[in-house]
Amino acid sequence: MNTLFIRRFWVTVASYGVGFYASIVNRFRTFGAENLPRKGGVLLAANHISGYETVFIPWAVVRHYPWQMVWAPAKEELFRNPVLGFLFRSWGAFPVKRGRDVRAGKQIEQLLQSDKVMLFPEGTRNKDGRLGKGNRGVGKMIYESRPMVIPVALTGLNRWHFPGIGQKGTITFGAPLSFDDLFTQENNRETQTQIVDRVMVAIADLLPPEQQPEKVEES
Repeated sequence: MNTLFIRRFWVTVASYGVGFYASIVNRFRTFGAENLPRKGGVLLAANHISGYETVFIPWAVVRHYPWQMVWAPAKEELFRNPVLGFLFRSWGAFPVKRGRDVRAGKQIEQLLQSDKVMLFPEGTRNKDGRLGKGNRGVGKMIYESRPMVIPVALTGLNRWHFPGIGQKGTITFGAPLSFDDLFTQENNRETQTQIVDRVMVAIADLLPPEQQPEKVEES
């Protein structure tokens, strides 16, 4: 998907502004950036513990690959304010209706053909930091779009307050996941669940003990 240079320029400049607050004023650290591919459709599947993630994940990507966009589906309520809605859209976010949003689903599938898209498989924020259960719809999306999937683990951000100084947080990008064995199976609920469970296990493996779910097992 082609994006105007001016938009990429804005996202890169804004990301460095975010990065100053995240990594200089505070202590947000990035690990595993070598696992990020420069090109191709990539799904960044992350745990969801804070609203900071929607701008910190793009910062972690842009600092290694300037001029790149990281697209993000977000709940439509965030776009009701015209000014904030414009800002979110300029950043790469787009609204998704609650329930089944066919139009947004098609947009995600299109973006995953060539761009980076961040997604939170849990579907909701867990402020206690503990990893929740993945949504089967993410497994369906992966089966049908076949992007490279990078598990992403975030820590500490659920304890951040704005403004703040010296707050600690991390983002870790894991190695790409393989679903070749599951892609040979029929596209049904069981296969889709197995796919998202594999994603959640990979995210859990990157998290510290206090953020581990009570039990996350691949089906």
